[in-house]
Parts: sequence; C-alpha cells; structure tokens
Amino acid sequence: MKQWYADGLSFECERCSACCRHEPGYVFLSSRDIRDLMEALALDFRSLLRNYCRIVDLGSHAALSLRETKNFDCILWGQGACTVYAHRPVQCRTYPFWTQVLATEAAWKTESASCPGIGKGRKRSLSEIESRLAERRESPALKLERGVRMEDLDEDSLLGR
Repeated sequence: MKQWYADGLSFECERCSACCRHEPGYVFLSSRDIRDLMEALALDFRSLLRNYCRIVDLGSHAALSLRETKNFDCILWGQGACTVYAHRPVQCRTYPFWTQVLATEAAWKTESASCPGIGKGRKRSLSEIESRLAERRESPALKLERGVRMEDLDEDSLLGR
C-alpha cells in the first residue's frame, strides 16, 4: 500500500528548541541511548541515572526518561542548544518521523503547528523516512517493571550485556 508520504516530506530542524524546552514531556531512553549518553557525558551508569534520569510510571509498565529542569527544559539543554546533539537520544534524533506523526496527513499537519521545521527545508525521501522509523523500532524505549527504584536498575540487564 502506498504511503501518503511516498513522494517524501520537507523537514529541516530550525533549532528553535520548541521540542526541548518550556513544556513538560518525556524523552524515553533505549539501551543504545544510555550507552551513547554515558560516552558523551563521560559518566558511569550510576552517575548518569542519578544526574540525568527519572523513572516514569506509565500504568502498565515504567520507563526511563531524561529529567527536566524546573522550567521544563530538557536536562541536556544548555547554552542555546542540546549539549549532546551528536549523541542525542533516538527519540530526539528521529523526530518528527514517528509512527503517530506519520499515521495520516492530518496528523503531520497537526504536528506542524508545534514544529516550525515541518514543511520547510530539504525534502526527505521515502527511504530516509523509513530509515528513521526503522531506527526507532530497532532502539525501543526500555520497559521497566512498575514500582522499580532507580537503585535497583541493573546496568548489565538494561544495556543488554
């Protein structure tokens, strides 16, 4: 079946920070994200969790998310940009090419109201869009047991060792 976006979609990150600042939200982390952030920030597992992460109860399970500052900026935001841009989490790197945003043309247009880069810049090909969707599927957010405490998280288990 032909996707509504088969001819590609224009998107260029405007670096406006609308998706990184001023509103509460979650950046759910995958095993890959944890490894990348440990490397980018030169931190061990426990230090990364203690200083940058929080556990979020999602009802059926819990997830690991980046923390936010008091004004709802991402904990990784600083000096006008993402401090780990080259190592940013998969959720950030693949935006706005997420399944729910691409579900319909109307969903894409709705998302454009909060992202000035949608509809602007270089046209992304179907293969590039599908690559972003695949990257998200291949590095899913970690699912944790409800009620788990940060100190109970095991590095080897979370990182697939």
